Amino acid sequence: MITANNIQVEGRTLFNRVDWNFAFVIFALNVIGLINLYSATHGVHSSGNSNLFWMQIIWLSVGWAVYFVVTLIDYKFFIRFAYLFYALNLAALAAVMLFGKSFYGAQRWLDLGVFRYQPSETMKFVMIMILAKILAKKKITDGLSFKDLALPGVLTLIPFILTVKQPDLGTAILIAAISASLVFFVRVKKSILIIGLLIGVITAPLVWNFGLKSYQKNRILTFVSPGRDPRGTGYNSIQSKIAVGSGKVWGKGFRKGTQSQLEFLPERHTDFIFSVLSEEHGFIGSIFTVSLFIVLYLMGIRIATQARDKFGSLIVIGVLSYLFWHMFVNMSMVIGMMPIVGVPLPLLSYGGSSLVATMAGLGLVSSVAYRKYLF
Repeated sequence: MITANNIQVEGRTLFNRVDWNFAFVIFALNVIGLINLYSATHGVHSSGNSNLFWMQIIWLSVGWAVYFVVTLIDYKFFIRFAYLFYALNLAALAAVMLFGKSFYGAQRWLDLGVFRYQPSETMKFVMIMILAKILAKKKITDGLSFKDLALPGVLTLIPFILTVKQPDLGTAILIAAISASLVFFVRVKKSILIIGLLIGVITAPLVWNFGLKSYQKNRILTFVSPGRDPRGTGYNSIQSKIAVGSGKVWGKGFRKGTQSQLEFLPERHTDFIFSVLSEEHGFIGSIFTVSLFIVLYLMGIRIATQARDKFGSLIVIGVLSYLFWHMFVNMSMVIGMMPIVGVPLPLLSYGGSSLVATMAGLGLVSSVAYRKYLF
């Protein structure tokens, strides 16, 4: 017999299945992102960018709605339709080459009227789903062989090439890095690792001479020697390091950063949002933010170990690798440890496609955590 008490208990059980600690850490990073985005878009001459703050709130609202919807969907749904998602996203990448909108010399977006959609962002999570589907079926004894890696390699190579053609080498490398992280997590044979390393060493000169465009070579050369072109290709790196270093221990205070408020720092709301944070909140604020990311990773690892099947574990590891590589590349870039590439900082940088895609990916992790209580 169904009673009001039964419904109340069942509702409370469903409510308790959500990992609210995991969601709270995500929300804390969102709040830090909004604080820094407000400062970055309200500088001396930033009146035209002030609307970006309110747009980010709208995107966050959409992102959280997607997060909870994905949480309530059984993640096995995504394994059934992984190839369909892959085909649709691949078609979107191909459409970018034909009908995409160009900004700053790159053709990466589809104009859908209400907003611009960047297929390469969602492709990262589609790769996680499809590789988890493939690798979860493998019975590994001594590591993946060349035969085992053939299909994952081809499926990764196609979007990699289409993304490089946009051109967006940074995102293409991230797609490859996320795929490689999943493969290495499952394990590969040592002989393949050695052969892969040798191929990388041999092909590096060919990639440099024939694969990279002139501006990409300049970014690498500027990374090695930022002073070679301080007003050109080295400007972004120099200004970012000045901003990070000038924050010292406690920072200059909210909206008191000279590099960001006087607009010496470029792309303050996207690629260099961490520079704004470091300048205004110093080493303490930076370490606190990095610590929140570490807590998020540790929670994710716990969820992966408690997943009810291998597919769930691989989904979580894939999303964690997405967050890690984005955070690592972005933070390394702004402090001068890597060349400047267009990689946003997840949950903090302004962006529609990237933010919603990130929240959807984290929703997948939440979905895995939600279903550990079913059995």
